[in-house]
Amino acid sequence: MRFRVRKSRNKTHSVEENYAELRHKMVRKQIRERGIADSRVLEVMEKVPRHRFVESSFLSEAYSDHALPIADNQTISQPYIVALMTELLELQPGFKVLEIGTGCGYQTAVLAEIVGQVYTVEIIESLAIGAQSRLDMFGYRNVQLKIGNGYFGWQEHAPYDGILVAAAPKNIPDRLINQLANGGRLVLPIGDSDQELILIRKTDRGIKQTAITGVRFVPMTGGERVMDG
Repeated sequence: MRFRVRKSRNKTHSVEENYAELRHKMVRKQIRERGIADSRVLEVMEKVPRHRFVESSFLSEAYSDHALPIADNQTISQPYIVALMTELLELQPGFKVLEIGTGCGYQTAVLAEIVGQVYTVEIIESLAIGAQSRLDMFGYRNVQLKIGNGYFGWQEHAPYDGILVAAAPKNIPDRLINQLANGGRLVLPIGDSDQELILIRKTDRGIKQTAITGVRFVPMTGGERVMDG
C-alpha cells in the first residue's frame, strides 16, 4: 500500500515537473525571444501554471503559442499577448490595477503576482465563479472580483495605476480613462474583425495613444446600453 501511494506521488510530481519544463520553454521561445524583457513579467509567466486555468480537453496545448477556448465561447489569451499586455503596463509592486474581463483568471493571477491589488470585473457569472475558485485555490488574497459590466470599470476603487482590458470594445470607454490615475496606463484591444492593441498613457498634458500590434480578442459583451449588474 505504501509503495502504491509513493508511486502515485512520484507520478504527480513528474507531471508537474513536465509542465514546469514546458513553461520554461514557453517563456524562452514564445516570450523572451519576441522581445519581452521585463524580468518580473518573465519570472511570473514561468511561475503561474497555465495548465490549471485551461479546459481539461486542452491540457496538451496549455503552453502552446495560441489562445485556447474556455467556457461560454470565451478564450484564454495567447501567452505572448498576456506577457506583452502586462509589460506595457510597466507595473510596480505597490500598484493598484483594474482588469476588465476576468475570464478563467489566468491574466488575473499574472497581475496579482506583481502588483499590490487587483480589481477584476467579469460580466459572465459562471466564468466569474470559476475564476474566483481558482484564484482562491492558489491563495491570491490581493484580488477582488466583481460580476458586472466592465465597460463601466469599477469606480469605487479608482483611480488605478494600470487598467488591462481582455475583450475588444468598438471604441475606448471614456469611463476607463476617467478611472485611470495621472501617470497611469491603459492597455486594450479595439475593433471588430480588425483589432489593434492600444496603449493609452494619462499625463499632465492629456492622453497619449500608441498602436502596438494587431490582435484578436473576443468582443466586449458590455457597453453603454447594457445595464451594470
